[in-house]
Amino acid sequence: MPVGEQATTGDTRRVLHRRGAARFPLAAALLVALASGCATSWSLQQEPWDPRIQWPAAPAPARARLLMTISGFRESGTSARSLLLGGGGVPVIRPVAVAVGSDGRIAIADTGCGCVHVYHPGEKRYEQITAAGGETLRSPVGVAFDDDARLYIADSALGRVFALDRSGALLFRLERAGETPLQRPTGLALDPARRVLYVADTLAHTVNAFDTAGRLLFSFGGRGGEAGLFNFPTYLAWSEPGSLYVTDALNFRVQQFDPGGKARATIGQHGDGSGDFSAPKGIAVDSGGVLYVADSLFDAVQLYDGHGQFLLTLGNRGTDPGEFWMPSGIFIDNHDRLFVCDTYNRRVQVFQLLSAEADARSQGPLR
Repeated sequence: MPVGEQATTGDTRRVLHRRGAARFPLAAALLVALASGCATSWSLQQEPWDPRIQWPAAPAPARARLLMTISGFRESGTSARSLLLGGGGVPVIRPVAVAVGSDGRIAIADTGCGCVHVYHPGEKRYEQITAAGGETLRSPVGVAFDDDARLYIADSALGRVFALDRSGALLFRLERAGETPLQRPTGLALDPARRVLYVADTLAHTVNAFDTAGRLLFSFGGRGGEAGLFNFPTYLAWSEPGSLYVTDALNFRVQQFDPGGKARATIGQHGDGSGDFSAPKGIAVDSGGVLYVADSLFDAVQLYDGHGQFLLTLGNRGTDPGEFWMPSGIFIDNHDRLFVCDTYNRRVQVFQLLSAEADARSQGPLR
């Protein structure tokens, strides 16, 4: 168990990491902390990057520009806790999924530490979720926020989806879809208007729809290669006014569905050319309806228009800023910022998507 302070809310364990040992005797540390007002805050730990990195490359007009790279979380300031336990940082080890709430909170599912990192930019606060509902997380692979600031976590090894309130208290856990136990829940997506949570069950080759109280509404899919069937579905994305996108991983395609699970279209095919898929994973849609799909073996994110036509490749293989090593989960926030889990480079890279709509709503770099 990591060294740090544990705050138990309900039966969900949240751990705030610390590095180092106590530096002062107890009484002196407390006096210094009280005199300083117990000020402490957290910030994103960023890697250096060149803000001129863009896609397509200059002199073509940019459609995306690298905004920042997140390699962890860093504590600053002085508090009784930091004086006693030592300050430090928390690295991102193996990020596989990311989500951003309407209030700006960032959640990163990290299988390398068996945890979910949660950062609150407005409050300069960080927490690490290592357990939920009395169960230690083993393989958190999916995260999502709803408009009520609830955080949903899918753990593929436990076969559970946990719903936590804003304070971290467990609201409910999903273990079954009707009478059928969840086998390997992975991707999550929220339809906020209808208050529906979609959960991909990879081993069952299905997608289940629950209401935000945890009741099963319906399921769809089954194993196969025809439209509406799956071969190991993984990541999900919701797009207004009403489309669910599913990464149909071993059918090497993305499928689009209506809110009720009726198949609408398929995008992509197996291959090694532009617009083909080799290992499709994370998926997201921007405010203009452009579809983004991370391909882990291509080490890139591919863009498609609303008709499924290939537009552009973002990134390439490597370890420098703007390059990827087996990217996985992706997410686009309300300001058209694309978050990419650059899994084996141990970081999340953030891109500003450039369009008339994105420029009008951009809030600049995160803090």
